[in-house]
Amino acid sequence: MNRRILTLVAALIPVLVLGALGTVLTVPFVALGPGPTFNTLGKVDGKEVVDVRGTEVDPTSGHLNMTTVSVRDGLSIFEAFGFWVSGKHGLVPRAEVYPPGVSRDEIDKSNQQDFKDSEGNAEVAALHYLNMPTVVLLRKVAEDGPAKDVLKPGDEIISINDAPITAPKDVVTAVSSQRPGAELSMRVRRDNAEETVRVTLGTRPDDKDKGYLGVTPGEGARPPLQVDFNLADIGGPSAGLMFSLALIDKLTPGELDGGKFVAGTGTIDQDGKVGPIGGIQYKMMAARDAGAETFLVPAANCNEAKQRTPDGLRLIKVENLTGAVQSLNDFTAGKQTVGCG
Repeated sequence: MNRRILTLVAALIPVLVLGALGTVLTVPFVALGPGPTFNTLGKVDGKEVVDVRGTEVDPTSGHLNMTTVSVRDGLSIFEAFGFWVSGKHGLVPRAEVYPPGVSRDEIDKSNQQDFKDSEGNAEVAALHYLNMPTVVLLRKVAEDGPAKDVLKPGDEIISINDAPITAPKDVVTAVSSQRPGAELSMRVRRDNAEETVRVTLGTRPDDKDKGYLGVTPGEGARPPLQVDFNLADIGGPSAGLMFSLALIDKLTPGELDGGKFVAGTGTIDQDGKVGPIGGIQYKMMAARDAGAETFLVPAANCNEAKQRTPDGLRLIKVENLTGAVQSLNDFTAGKQTVGCG
């Protein structure tokens, strides 16, 4: 009897050890799956996702949801296997998401900057579509640049050395036309008040004969119109299209979504061109799980999307902002739209 018990224990030891290791050993993979989805026409934590002030805002209803992909890291063998068999997740090598030699903090900061840039692009693309005036704003101020103690992100640049600034390229021209050590007199608007500041130029890293200010100029809404985006802890550029559509919906009569549940994804540049994104299948799953029946797909993602479309989800192919607005107008009017088939 004792011999049988010893034999059984000896047989179970490898299984128990393997099971214990399977709960603590991590695999070099991450699990991708459906992430949170947010209605760009709604509120998060009591704030409008796309907050428009300084002008009359048209009432909206329904949904224009942006979608995300979840990334789960540090998986044990058992967790990885569980995600793999779930049918809603995929495993990819960790190095594809977190490249070797780049810290997690650096990757997170890069993703956050991409998201911030997408907000700026979305705002400008919508304003251009609506033929609304824009002003030149500072999108970034280098932490180690000559302007770091004088200028701030969000400052409106009115003039440089008394020359009017009407486009971002005017800032580049004004700075590069000066030599290092030159002093610029800049008229800026900050917090609705104008002031004159002076900055001594440094040396441009790639050209020692040209001045360097250390700023990235862009465009934005002309005051009193002000647009703020209020989503935190989201990374990447793929919300751009849905942000633009929400802003247009709020600044024009009627409802782009017809009061229905529309979701989508896509990068956008300031000219309104919609670009491809990653994880389209997971974003479609997230949208359908949230209740969406219509999904806006960047044209470059159509081939992949049509092969993995969740049941009950209608796809609309989108190439640019103008086409997206037209497709939504056709959709709400019951007209035919271009899909991914």
